Amino acid sequence: MEGGPATVLVVDDSPTKRYLLVSWLSRAGFAVLEAENGAEALARVGVDPIDLVVLDVRLPDLNGFEVCERIKAAHPSMPVIHVSAHAVDVVDRAQGLTRGADAYLAEPIEPEELVATSHAVLRYYRARQRAELLAERLLGLADTTMAVHSAPNFARLLEAAAAGAAQIFHSPAAVVAETFDGDCIAGTADGPDGTATIVPWVVDDTGVPTGTTVRVDDPAAWGLVDWPADDTVSVAATRLREDRAPLYVVVPTATQTARTPVLRQLAQAVAAAVEAQRSFDEEHRIAVTLQRSLLPRRIPQVSGLDLAVRYEPASAQTEVGGDFYELVMLDGHLLLAIGDVAGHSLHAATVMAELRHAVRAYAVEGHQPGEILHRVNELMRTLLPDELATICVLLLHPPSGRVRLASAGHLPPALSIDGKVEFVQHSAPLLGVRAPRPPDLEFVLPAGATLVFYTDGLIERRDTTIDDGLAALAVAATRVDDDLDRFCERLLVELAPPEIHDDVAVVALRRN
Repeated sequence: MEGGPATVLVVDDSPTKRYLLVSWLSRAGFAVLEAENGAEALARVGVDPIDLVVLDVRLPDLNGFEVCERIKAAHPSMPVIHVSAHAVDVVDRAQGLTRGADAYLAEPIEPEELVATSHAVLRYYRARQRAELLAERLLGLADTTMAVHSAPNFARLLEAAAAGAAQIFHSPAAVVAETFDGDCIAGTADGPDGTATIVPWVVDDTGVPTGTTVRVDDPAAWGLVDWPADDTVSVAATRLREDRAPLYVVVPTATQTARTPVLRQLAQAVAAAVEAQRSFDEEHRIAVTLQRSLLPRRIPQVSGLDLAVRYEPASAQTEVGGDFYELVMLDGHLLLAIGDVAGHSLHAATVMAELRHAVRAYAVEGHQPGEILHRVNELMRTLLPDELATICVLLLHPPSGRVRLASAGHLPPALSIDGKVEFVQHSAPLLGVRAPRPPDLEFVLPAGATLVFYTDGLIERRDTTIDDGLAALAVAATRVDDDLDRFCERLLVELAPPEIHDDVAVVALRRN
């Protein structure tokens, strides 16, 4: 972007005067273009790469002051020097400067004065352009930093980084990074107006030391986008941890200047976001693995019953949560339990594990659902006095369909029969509270009927009431798919938001 002689457009209707001006500027090292009148000057300014205009005040078609105003209106950062052999008094000079000129030279003009004035005006404008470019790029850097740190996942992060780099440098751009799983992917953008995309990419030995920006003479080595044919590429590499693969930001070399080293700053900012996303992904993977290890490993195969389960951890949380379920055959009866411990943390998960194992233990002793919950409640009040939880426990005899059910503040299961849905209400205080508990609810589950158990993440929303959520579930459950797994999946799709902010557990039971 910097370097090379400045290009000056000399505008004068006098061939002799124009020849002198062109000669003086050419000998001083400037590249010079010529125009005979105002219209030609305006046409050339809009097409040719011009750094400075030396403009006569008296032109045959347009007043030099008007030409200056039009140039400044279209190109505010293009300097203009007025020269005149006629309009030489103070009023003329004042008018020229007021209407946009950066300098005003009255003839006779000395060659040294013209050259020195041209250099001085260009120094000021180039310094201003560098400052404006740096300010623009730093603003783009700030916007891109916010975008990458707000990205919901690794792929979106690299897309935001590539799009940001393309906007900052007004060029194609690519950002290459490795996920915490070791998969290398690249975000690419064809230009500032293009759409960023993700592509797989294998990084060979790049020869780019971390913490540096290196020019690569062979753009094909980074053939992620169509780089400008007459340019090389500049690659900035950085990493925050020695055990991680570096991150690379690639842009055309022509976009780089010695005094605006934004590329390396961008690479550092994106690397910080990448490292945070890697840590988040790793923690979330560990959290989900831990939570799933606390849940049943398999669903029992029970003659006469269809069973299906869906469990989705909160996508916005790295912590394990307190939702749990249990399905196990004991003494010819199916024990089904579903519950929710308050909170999202490792502590909530450990409380969940204790409650699940306590329910299993008391069920193995042969207790009925209400007695199971009574004993679990006493256990909580003694050993976990500051905890609260909801739970619903069911014992089902598959051949007869006889059900005993007890709840402790949990949401009512939905019973779907022949396209009609009702909720099995059993109001009782939640676990952790000393209060009388009602007797177990006993009924027979008809053949073909389906019971749906769930946690609050399925129906509770910040913008609706719980009654609205229950009504939506009743509508969704009027039709039960032949495949219960598909049915549970449909409930999640229809009722749970795309970005789940709470754990969701769904257990569906159908008597054949």
